[in-house]
Amino acid sequence: MKARSHLASTVRRTAAATAFILLAATPAAADGRPAVRPPVLAPAPLELQASAQTTRAKRRTATRSRSRRRAPRPLAVPAAAPALRHTAPRSAEALASDLSFMLGSATRSGEWGAMVVSLTRGDTLFTYQPGQQLLPASTMKLMTAAVALDRFGPDYQFSTDILRDGTLDADGTLHGNIIIRGDGDPALSNRFLQGDPNAPMALLAHFVAGQGVRRITGDVIGDDSAFEPQRIPNGWLSRYLQSAYAAPVSSLSLNENVVWVAAYPGSGKGPARVVLEPSTTAFPLTSTVRTVPGSSGGKVSVVRTREGQIVARGWIGSRSVPRKYSLVVDDPAPFTAGAFRNALAAKGIQVDGAVRLAPTPAGAVKLTALPSPPLDRLVSAMNRESINHYAELLFRNVARGTQRDALGSAENGEALLVRFLRERVGVPPGTIVAADGSGLSTLDRVTARSMTQLLGYAHQAPWSSAFHASLPVAGQSEMLKQRMRYTPAHGNLHAKTGTTNEVISLAGYVTAHDGEVLAFTFIYNGTDRWRARSAIDAMGATLAGFERPL
Repeated sequence: MKARSHLASTVRRTAAATAFILLAATPAAADGRPAVRPPVLAPAPLELQASAQTTRAKRRTATRSRSRRRAPRPLAVPAAAPALRHTAPRSAEALASDLSFMLGSATRSGEWGAMVVSLTRGDTLFTYQPGQQLLPASTMKLMTAAVALDRFGPDYQFSTDILRDGTLDADGTLHGNIIIRGDGDPALSNRFLQGDPNAPMALLAHFVAGQGVRRITGDVIGDDSAFEPQRIPNGWLSRYLQSAYAAPVSSLSLNENVVWVAAYPGSGKGPARVVLEPSTTAFPLTSTVRTVPGSSGGKVSVVRTREGQIVARGWIGSRSVPRKYSLVVDDPAPFTAGAFRNALAAKGIQVDGAVRLAPTPAGAVKLTALPSPPLDRLVSAMNRESINHYAELLFRNVARGTQRDALGSAENGEALLVRFLRERVGVPPGTIVAADGSGLSTLDRVTARSMTQLLGYAHQAPWSSAFHASLPVAGQSEMLKQRMRYTPAHGNLHAKTGTTNEVISLAGYVTAHDGEVLAFTFIYNGTDRWRARSAIDAMGATLAGFERPL
C-alpha cells in the first residue's frame, strides 16, 4: 500500500505540470517494497504522432468512394490527456499495485475487466472484475481462431469445387450444367494468389479447360447451401453494412464480398475504360466517364441504383493512374457464380445457359477444385489484419466440421464454441455470448477470465505455435505496429486488439523481464477510448518489465 500511495501521489503532483509522465520503478527497497523513482518528463510518444498521421490519411482515403460509410471513428487524441507510462515492478505485489493504479486512474467513465496470469508459475497476478460480461470487439477472433484450430488442425484446407451435372463428350461439350460449390473458403480472392481480383475464378476456369470442357449447354449454378441463408449476423448495426469490414456472409464468397469499379484512361478524348474487378454478370455497369488529355487527375463518382445497376460518371486524365472504388456485395453467391461464368467465357469456354443458384444434385461429378491456403495462414490473416470476413466464415465452418454434415450457422457455431470452452478450457456455460465470430456484433459478451483461460489453453495446445504466430507484435506488425514502441513490450508482447466506438481491448501474451510467460486480458467498454488505450499500452509494457524473485 505504501508503494501504491507513493506512486499515486507522485502522479498527482506532476500531472498539472506536464501532459506526459514517465513512471519507472527501481529494485525493491530495504523494506522489501518497491521504491519508485521520481517521474521524468518525456516528449509525446512516437505512436501518438504516427496515430494522428494515420488518422488524417484514412480520412482522405475514405472520401474516395461515395458508396462506403464511415468505419468506427478513429481515436481522437485529447489535448490535455496525460498518457500513463510503464513501470518495472519487482514483485507480484508491486505489479498488482501498479496495474490497479493505471487501470483505476485512466478513464473518467466506462467499465473494465482485466486478468493477468503467469503461465510459467501457474498463479494469478492481477484481476479486476474478471467475471464481468463485456463487449469484446475483435478480441472475439481469438475464440474463433482457437476453436477452428482445435476442430480442424493447422493444416486443414477448404475446397471450392467445380462439378458437372451432365455428360461430357469427347469434343468438349458438357450436356448439362456446371456447378461451383462453396465450402466457406474466406481466401477466395487475390490475397493469396498472384494477379488482380479475377485471379481465383480465372484459375478455376483454367482448371475446367484442362478437363477438356469447351462448351456448356446448360447453366452455371452457384451452390451456397453450406451456410444458413442469413447473410447479416445478429447485432450488426445498420450503419456498418455498406462498409467492407461488414460485408455479408455466404459459403460462396469471392474477393471478401467487395467488388471494385476500376476506371482506366482511354485514348484521346474518348471514353474511359470502366470495368468491374472481379468481372461478374451480377451487376449491370453503365459508364459515362470520359478521358481528359494531358491530365493526371480525375473525378469519378460511382453509385448503385435501387435496381442493382452500377453507374459511373465523371472524368479521368490520360496520364492518371487507375482509379478504383469499392462497393459491398449484398448477395455474394450470384456475384461469385457470375464471376465464374465470365471467367469461363474469358477462357474461351462457351456457356449457353444462365446463372442461377441451386443445391448440387446428388449425382453431380466433380471436375476440379481450388483448395484454400492451410488454416494456420487463414487464422494469421484474420488475427493480424483483423478481417471480419475471415472470422465469420471460419465460425460457421467450425459448426460444419470436417465431415461437412451440419449447417454452417452462427447459432451452431456458438453452440460448438460453448461446448469447446466448457469441455476443453473449463469455462462454465453462461459466461460468453457469441452472436458472431468476429466481435462486430453488439450482442457479443465475454469475460476477462474466460478470455485468459482460453489463452492459457491455447498456449499448451498442439496448435500453440500457429496460434501464437497469428498475433500482431507490439511495435512491429499490423494492428500493434504503432503501439508500445521503444518499451519493454516492443517485439515481445503479441496480442489481438479490439476497437469499436465503445470498446478498446487487448488480449494475448508477453514475456516478463524474468522470463515468465504471462497471459493477459484487458477489456474496456465506454467512450473514453483514448485514455483506455493509453492505459492498456502502459500496462502491457509494465508486464514486459515485470520481474520477481525466484
